[in-house]
Amino acid sequence: MPGFVPIEELFKGRHFDQEIVVLCVRWYLSFKLSYRDLVAMMGERGIDLAHTTILRWVQHYSPEFQKRWNRFARTVGGSWRMDETYVRVKGEWMYLYRAVDKAGKTVDFHLSRKRDVNAAKAFLRKAMRGQRVPTKITLDGYAASHRAVGDLKDTGELPKRVLLRSSKYLNNLIEQDHRRIKQRLRPMLGLKSFRTAAVVIGGIELAEKIKKGQFKIGKLGGSKATMPEIWQAALAA
Repeated sequence: MPGFVPIEELFKGRHFDQEIVVLCVRWYLSFKLSYRDLVAMMGERGIDLAHTTILRWVQHYSPEFQKRWNRFARTVGGSWRMDETYVRVKGEWMYLYRAVDKAGKTVDFHLSRKRDVNAAKAFLRKAMRGQRVPTKITLDGYAASHRAVGDLKDTGELPKRVLLRSSKYLNNLIEQDHRRIKQRLRPMLGLKSFRTAAVVIGGIELAEKIKKGQFKIGKLGGSKATMPEIWQAALAA
């Protein structure tokens, strides 16, 4: 497929087999493990790794894995629940904008240094590039996010017909979904830079979307395929 190097080229020059690289990255993004946890687990299998090696793999391959998986993404629903939460990066609080549809499927995410109108607009623009235009957007009472939706309607980037709602009750769904991401971030020994944080969070979001069934697994071996087989198919297709 144009834009994607063959799978063999993707791992060319690595000292470890492709299966080991994918396994370490997949487990790190999917489970509450630190790099040192993975070093110990691989050591029990006779594979001698440094935690910095796995760190480099996660940084290098997570964005590429996301692009390859996105070819098989299912479309999310049009009713979005949007909210932001806090993430500590290099000792400072950053803001993670996220949205899910009414079924709890992940729409998108955006990491921002600020919590303001421009950050909310950047998130919505990114979400609409990757998904459909929403029919409804449910927010909490934070004024900047409401203003962002209004501004995008004024510029024509968001259709006037999109219904904007404010409901703490309906937004419980996205607040609960935030916890899944933050629980995965907790065992990590700190996110050292904004770029590192964005890459790692993107990988975690990918792992969560796979768990939620947001990809067309039928094209990747079907329900009887093992997770390693499905990942191999997604990356090699």
